[in-house]
Amino acid sequence: MSGRRHQDYLIVGVMAAIALFFLLPFVWILLTSLKPEAEVFSRSLWPSALQFDNYARLLDKMPFWQYLRNSVLITAISVLGVVLSSSLVGYAFGCIEWRGRNFLFYFVIATMMLPMQVTMIPIFVIFKELGWLNTFKPLTVPMFLGGGAFNIFLMRQFFMTVPASLLDAARIDGCSELGIWWRVVLPLARPALATVAILTFMFTWNDFLTPLIYLSDQAKGTLALGLGQLAGQQQPEWAVLMAASVLMMLPVIVLFFLFQKYFIQGFTMSGIKE
Repeated sequence: MSGRRHQDYLIVGVMAAIALFFLLPFVWILLTSLKPEAEVFSRSLWPSALQFDNYARLLDKMPFWQYLRNSVLITAISVLGVVLSSSLVGYAFGCIEWRGRNFLFYFVIATMMLPMQVTMIPIFVIFKELGWLNTFKPLTVPMFLGGGAFNIFLMRQFFMTVPASLLDAARIDGCSELGIWWRVVLPLARPALATVAILTFMFTWNDFLTPLIYLSDQAKGTLALGLGQLAGQQQPEWAVLMAASVLMMLPVIVLFFLFQKYFIQGFTMSGIKE
């Protein structure tokens, strides 16, 4: 028993050391955001004096509240669109029998092998012809068109774990397929939905390239674009840049800690089932 306890202590110690190693970059960014500009590249990790003014100066360097409002709006719409559309498509692939279902599903999965650079120009031309440039539509409307191959795969795998007898009972009671999706399947799929929502939030919140391509008006910029503008200055103020980075990371960290239980369940319960 003593040997087993020592082994457990060793495992916990190794895991704690690894966790601390991965936390170091965030700790460095946080402490750097509180340093005077002259001490940013000093060897001392801890600032000589805490400079909370770096966060106030950030508001003067860019329209922070405008960028925050745009980022929240785009992210909220994107999360809603991906969760609804990917769950609907995943339900069709996982819970309804129809001819050619598996072939089309594998075709959708195959699109994951296409790099973004291949489809970037054709998609840009389509949005240009639609007159959507310099609007939020290219950033939000596609999110309601399936939600992406990976999210469809995740939802489909989860839905295939739902007992077929439960779905058949709902059909016998006269419930439509949309009714089964909304009233029966979705309440059971909260872990998978939370996983898709968190992944979509992280991607959209930190997305720099897509707003850069489609948004030319500064008033429609996002926090990711603002962060890029600060980093691209001829003489960037690194302490202010780190303050902006901390504010960018906080929502993602808070969201993950609030829903980490569902996030882990979403992956563990979405096992492969054929």
